[in-house]
Amino acid sequence: MEKYRNRAKNLFESGYNCAQAVFLTFAEELGVDFKTASAISAPFGGGMGRMREVCGAVSGMFMALGVLYGDYGTDSPDTKKQQYADVQRLAAAFEERNGSIICRDLLGLSGKSEPNPEKRTDEYYKKRPCSEMVSDAAEIFALYLKEKGRI
Repeated sequence: MEKYRNRAKNLFESGYNCAQAVFLTFAEELGVDFKTASAISAPFGGGMGRMREVCGAVSGMFMALGVLYGDYGTDSPDTKKQQYADVQRLAAAFEERNGSIICRDLLGLSGKSEPNPEKRTDEYYKKRPCSEMVSDAAEIFALYLKEKGRI
């Protein structure tokens, strides 16, 4: 599991946003090319476009789950129920470790942020828990994949 934690952290610390860091961690295992995975997950950083809603690391797990077991409009209600149960389970695991799945709560902010991203400096990484959040999300999703026999 450590390799997934490290991969997500390294991606985040090399400039990818939180959602990208988690989703890209599993791109190869999911059969999604890196460029496409990066583009799909790009808007979800900063709690969805810096609106500070659901943490991008959590959204990255959900996108990965969707690639594995997505509803293509023809799935049965039982299949959809299972997908939603898995989403809730992944979210609960993240919340148990971090206290919330909401970006602004995790960062101690009171509302939305301006759309312009902050410059990634050493100081930026020191004041943000995001490296740990993406690592946690990657580990949680890797454990899920292991349980399902996918890795």
